[in-house]
Amino acid sequence: MRQIRHVNIADESSRVYCCLRNKVVKLDEEQKKDFCGKCRMYAGDAGGQGVECVWEDMRPVGNPHLVRNPAAELHSNQIKPVANHDHLATCIVVAG
Repeated sequence: MRQIRHVNIADESSRVYCCLRNKVVKLDEEQKKDFCGKCRMYAGDAGGQGVECVWEDMRPVGNPHLVRNPAAELHSNQIKPVANHDHLATCIVVAG
């Protein structure tokens, strides 16, 4: 998977999507200190407009990936692709 820079711009309520916590959070000093400051994905403050994070993303997104709607980003991250396996190819037929 590709390492993608996610530029999360805080919304009008100062909320962003947090991949570490997998939820929408208020980007306040407590969040920055307790979570962003200790997170290996943290990559900057988005020019003072939010938070930047780098993590492997399996979705077909650009790099960087600009996020302005944290709720939509949360929803998008809950959808996981399912591998298409040919289960019949693993069956053994025994004639008897």
